[in-house]
Amino acid sequence: MTQHNTHFHGSDLETIEKVYGIKKEDIVSFAANVNPLGISPKLKTSLAERIDSITRYPDREYTSLRQHIAGYVQADVDHIIVGNGSTELISLFIQIKKPKKALIIGPTYSEYEREVTLGGGSTLYYRLEEKNNFTLDLTSLEKTLTNEIDLLIICNPNNPTSTAITRNNMRKILDICKQKGIFVMVDETYVEFAEDVKEITSIPLTNYYNNIIILRGISKFFAAPGLRLGYAICGNLDLLKEINQRKNPWTINSLAAVAGEIMFTDEKYIKDTRALIAAERSRICKILASNKNLTYYPPTANFILVRIEKEDVTSMDIFEAAIQKGLMIRDCSTFPFLDNKYIRFCFMTPELNDALLEVLFDMLK
Repeated sequence: MTQHNTHFHGSDLETIEKVYGIKKEDIVSFAANVNPLGISPKLKTSLAERIDSITRYPDREYTSLRQHIAGYVQADVDHIIVGNGSTELISLFIQIKKPKKALIIGPTYSEYEREVTLGGGSTLYYRLEEKNNFTLDLTSLEKTLTNEIDLLIICNPNNPTSTAITRNNMRKILDICKQKGIFVMVDETYVEFAEDVKEITSIPLTNYYNNIIILRGISKFFAAPGLRLGYAICGNLDLLKEINQRKNPWTINSLAAVAGEIMFTDEKYIKDTRALIAAERSRICKILASNKNLTYYPPTANFILVRIEKEDVTSMDIFEAAIQKGLMIRDCSTFPFLDNKYIRFCFMTPELNDALLEVLFDMLK
C-alpha cells in the first residue's frame, strides 16, 4: 500500500479525490463529525416554499432568526448575535478583545491559535493529560491561569478528545477567571450531541457572568456547513454591541436565515439525532472495549478518540486502509500533544459504523 505524507481534514474531500482517485461522492467522511441523518426533513420540505426571500435584503438585526435561536437554546434574545459561521464571530471577538496572551485547553482545534496569532497575540496550551482520560484537572488549570493570561479558550465538548466540562465546573472556572481579569471563550459546536446537554452547556451562565462568550453553529448537528450560519450567546451587551458595529451587514444570506428558523424547530429531527448518536456511542464503546490493541477515551460528543496500541500500526496505516474502502477517518497526529498513534472518527449509521469497525479490527488483529 502506498502511503501519502499529506494529513487530511474532514472537509478535504476534493484533495482526497485527487490523491487517491476516489470520487468525493463515494467517500463516507467519518472525519467531518457531521450528523449522519443529513439535513432536517422539515427544512427539505419547507425551504423551497420560502425561495422568494432572496428577492429582499435580510433584516439587519436578524430579529426572527435570533428569536428562533433564543427559543432553541433557552436564552435571552438580546444575548444572541449571528454571523457567517462561528468562524466569523471568533475572528471578530479576537479582533475586539485583542488578547496579548491566550491559554488554550488542548489538544484541540487549530483555528483558535491561528486567530489569536493573526490578532497579534501569543498562545499557550494547557495540556489535557491522557492518564486522566483527557479530562480537565481544575486545580492544575487554576495554577496555570496566571495574571499574564487575558483569554481562556475552551472547546466543550472538546475536539478531538470528546471530553466535556460540566456547567458546575465551568462556573468555577469563570469565578477564577473573573478574579484574574480573564475572559473565557467557549466553543459549544458539539454540545448538542451530548447525552445530557443541560449538564454541559454554559448558556445559562451568560445571565450571571459578563466574562464569557459561547459560540455555536449549524455545521455539525444540523449537517448544514454550506449555509455558513453561526451564532454566539453572551450577557456582555457592550461586547455584543461592539461586535455588531464591526460586523459587515447582511453577513448571513436570506436563505440561510430562513433555513435557521426552520431547522431549529424540527423537534423530531433533533430527538432522532440524539437518540441515534446515544445508541451508537454506547454500542461502539462496548465493541472497542473488546480489542486489546486499542484504547478509547470515553466520549461525550458524536465522535471518539482512539489510541492504537499495536506497535507496528500507525494512524496513517489505519487512514490508508479505511480510505481504500471509501471510509475517511481523522489521523490525529497533527493535533498538539498527540502523535501517530491516535485516530478520531464520528458516529454514523449502524451499517456504516460496522463497516469502519471491520477495517479497524482487521488492522488491529
